[in-house]
Amino acid sequence: MTLDPKWRALALLAVAELFVMSLWFSASAVAPDLVAAWDLSAVERAWLTNAVQVGFVVGALLSAALTLSDTLQPRVLVAVSAWVGAAATLAIALVVDGALPAIALRFLTGVALAGVYPPGMKLVAGWFRARRGLAIGTLVGALTVGSALPHLLRAVGGVGRPQAVLLGAAGLAVVGGLLALRVEQGPYQAPTAPFDPRAVRRLLSDRPSLLANLGYFGHMWELYAVWTWIPAYLAASAAVGSPRLASGLAFLTIGVGAVGAVVAGSVADDVGRTTVTSASMVVSGAACLGAGVLFDAPLVALVPFLVVWGATIVADSAQFSAALTELAEAEYVGTALTLQTAVGFLVTTVSIQVTPLLAEAVGWRWAFAPLVVGPVVGTAAMLRLRGLPAARKLAGGRG
Repeated sequence: MTLDPKWRALALLAVAELFVMSLWFSASAVAPDLVAAWDLSAVERAWLTNAVQVGFVVGALLSAALTLSDTLQPRVLVAVSAWVGAAATLAIALVVDGALPAIALRFLTGVALAGVYPPGMKLVAGWFRARRGLAIGTLVGALTVGSALPHLLRAVGGVGRPQAVLLGAAGLAVVGGLLALRVEQGPYQAPTAPFDPRAVRRLLSDRPSLLANLGYFGHMWELYAVWTWIPAYLAASAAVGSPRLASGLAFLTIGVGAVGAVVAGSVADDVGRTTVTSASMVVSGAACLGAGVLFDAPLVALVPFLVVWGATIVADSAQFSAALTELAEAEYVGTALTLQTAVGFLVTTVSIQVTPLLAEAVGWRWAFAPLVVGPVVGTAAMLRLRGLPAARKLAGGRG
């Protein structure tokens, strides 16, 4: 039985991006070991992740300004970017022995990943018109597992061995780049567009797209701060107790988001993108407050809470992207997605930096509570979008 070409393309791209996105938290996952080896401060530790976020923003803005996602073949852009990120991570594992060069290489990794995530979503959108929410949800689910992989690598044998985790992530990214080269462009992908400096201005002035983006920005305020600091939260909890268990639970919390992303994608295609994104943000926003209540709770209560939070915190992510592919100009969908992710990741640099400072002041129990602001703003934006005529473009008219 021959696999339908669109599902084959999705499977290839999902595995490719799963492997490549292991670069994202590769240094963050081994931060406790690097703190001991390099005598890192709390600020330097935060910048192991924040440098990736800033690099991603810079790379995405450059890509959007030059409309690279729409003027170059996306699969080539993904592959080359994956290999650049792998080289930077390999250098940290084999050459670097201090914070400053590591942070610089993490910045370069972020720049490279800007050529992986948005072009990947464009490739998927080119294969799927119906069930686009499910398809992009599947891709984001793969990205989620990839982001969690370094925590798994550390949990199963990487505690005290940061080089092994970094080398593992770099190797996976190389393979991911090779797989990406095998993904052909789909029948619904717009032809390569000419460079148009006015395209960005048009994208930024479209109100429905702006509301979808605002929903995404609220979602991102919460997402990466939780993904970055959930290991520290767990390590500080009296119920956890060991670094290996903390890494394992961090992998579970992040990785279970893959299930949430796929399920939410399927449901959004049937009931509407604004409904699913709003519901997801209500639950995950409530979890920001629930984290304080359950901080020292027994594992029998804490683990199910982490599963629900992890599943809902990223369940809506793909639907903001899917909505933008349905609202933006077809010829510049890649640029629209790149702009969306650029600003979204810029927002994360603030919440990632603020969260540990708050933890120093009030402890990890309530450090996540201010993140609830993001889901509140995001939910309001998506409900406003639902009331506009343009919402009929979403999910086949379901909003």
